[in-house]
Amino acid sequence: MWLGNFQVVQADGIRPSGSVRIEDGFIAEIVTYPVPSPDLDGGGMLLLPGFVDLHGDMIEREVEPRPGAAFPLVMAVTELDKRYAACGVTTAFVAVSFSEDTRSMAGVRSEEFAQKIIGKVRELKPSLLTEMRVHARFEVNNERAAPVLKDLVARHAVDLVSLTDHTPGQGQYRDIERYIRYVAKKKGLSEADVAARAQSRMATRASRPHTWDIVREVTDLAREKRLPIASHDDDSLEKVALMQELGACISEFPVDLEAAKEARRRGMRTVMGAPNALRGLSNAGNLSAREALQADALDVLASDYHAGALLRAALAFEAEGLKPLHEAIAFISSAPAEVVGLKDRGAIAVGSRADLVLVDRNPVPRIRGTMREGRFIYAEAPILERFKLPSVLQSDPGFQNSRDYHAYDRPAE
Repeated sequence: MWLGNFQVVQADGIRPSGSVRIEDGFIAEIVTYPVPSPDLDGGGMLLLPGFVDLHGDMIEREVEPRPGAAFPLVMAVTELDKRYAACGVTTAFVAVSFSEDTRSMAGVRSEEFAQKIIGKVRELKPSLLTEMRVHARFEVNNERAAPVLKDLVARHAVDLVSLTDHTPGQGQYRDIERYIRYVAKKKGLSEADVAARAQSRMATRASRPHTWDIVREVTDLAREKRLPIASHDDDSLEKVALMQELGACISEFPVDLEAAKEARRRGMRTVMGAPNALRGLSNAGNLSAREALQADALDVLASDYHAGALLRAALAFEAEGLKPLHEAIAFISSAPAEVVGLKDRGAIAVGSRADLVLVDRNPVPRIRGTMREGRFIYAEAPILERFKLPSVLQSDPGFQNSRDYHAYDRPAE
């Protein structure tokens, strides 16, 4: 199958009027001219590599979008899957929390419920649009979670482990007053109630000096299984050094530039949120992704809490002259793939998986279609009207009457 007349965004630049041949789910050939009678004429649209998202916090909100309003896990996973596909994500590391403080989401972030989410993702994985992987967020103060997580790692049920500590007064929430205002507004609580909870957690942590022996048991096993390990919210040179000693090769959302630079100096890769990059500031008042970029201390952008921000953040880098387009797109494609050792994706290159994103920049940037391994998992009508569809789709009346096409609803071939 030929995709022709695209602006093909590759690692070293953009190929105007380029064409890509797909065979058996992989990229077989790339030429720098329009081929005659392609299966799909791009009309000058951008052709990007599929996005690789290392950290998306959305699954728990799909389960419980409002306090007490819980939905079935199968619905949560498949709805998030469709959103990812429409946002150009072809490989998604779904973040699942093993949190010490489960009051914030009525147990959705408990180790028991985390196992249920992971089980459902693994059960549904063969039928999902995107390639969903599991990012296990291990709250280091939660000793109950350690044996559960060790078992999951031993059974190859997780793909990435991150070490988190959300105790107020350090890390992401080192500004206590900001933390109190943020949590009170987010959860509809009084600031006095949030302050009391924060003081209680801080006191508990102070009275129970943390040892890293339990964490080390988890990270040693993760390293044995060759899983990437990330640290979360590094806020000091000492914290970065400790995380690296525990095996972390990724520093997620470093709190300040000093920590980000130290992580890079030690050979770790830094990950920051695309919403932060797009908005130009951290929601928690910490390091701006743009500041990290300008200091050459940024490697990867992740969706964090909004998958739609991935493409927009990369385009903002280009529009504001911070990076040329091909380098900006690398933050959401080749760079994250490389960080976690996925060598078969993240770039438009011969031999790579045909994970591709079709972007129309006029009148506003919009993803028109997403392909995974050479098959559309999401496409809009303007793409379908140009595409020479397989007969099985053309003969389906339900498909012909639809303005949007999702492979999830596609009849079996």
